[in-house]
Amino acid sequence: MSLPNVSAKTFSFSAVIVGYLLIDDLTANEQNALGNWLMLVAQVLCTNAFYRQVQQERIENNNINDSNISNEDGIEMLEKMVEALQQEINDLKNKIK
Repeated sequence: MSLPNVSAKTFSFSAVIVGYLLIDDLTANEQNALGNWLMLVAQVLCTNAFYRQVQQERIENNNINDSNISNEDGIEMLEKMVEALQQEINDLKNKIK
């Protein structure tokens, strides 16, 4: 899927419009839940885009093929992400106690 060719201002303004349309019939808790869900979606997109950018940069700088990066570096990066998430979960548990 590709995004239509629109200006940054139009793209941002459309997000504002959609946001205001979504809040009309929602309670504060529903707005919070929806907002958190949308932020999660956004973070997944940003993380994926960043990872692809890192892969492309490594390919261009080191002439490494894509499969080597995906298999070796990808697993290592995922393991580091899991460790970081586990640390965040532990920190949150400690704050709750």
